[in-house]
Amino acid sequence: MRDVLPELMQWWEAGDTVGVGTVVATFRSAPRPAGASMLVGPDETAVGSVSGGCVEGAVYELAQSVVESGEPVLERYGVSDDDAFAVGLTCGGILDVYVERVSRETFPELGDVAA
Repeated sequence: MRDVLPELMQWWEAGDTVGVGTVVATFRSAPRPAGASMLVGPDETAVGSVSGGCVEGAVYELAQSVVESGEPVLERYGVSDDDAFAVGLTCGGILDVYVERVSRETFPELGDVAA
């Protein structure tokens, strides 16, 4: 999360709403550790990474949906190591990603937490 905090704070301070996907758990050889985050900004810009490319597109779309609905989602993504290698990925593994809507309304304490 720390690697995307500057961008998150810029949008939050401007009063924008951001979709935030955060890896909350990993199993086996997941590409990114728990705490890795990806933002989808109001201008549809993606910042950060939750998987090093394996599931970025799915999290991007889910983040847009969560911003619209306001309902957070916990999603599990995974593939076996054998299946991953077969399609040219460097790892399999499973990761749980929590996707939420972040704004001044949903997280008014963010400024204090970030400081």
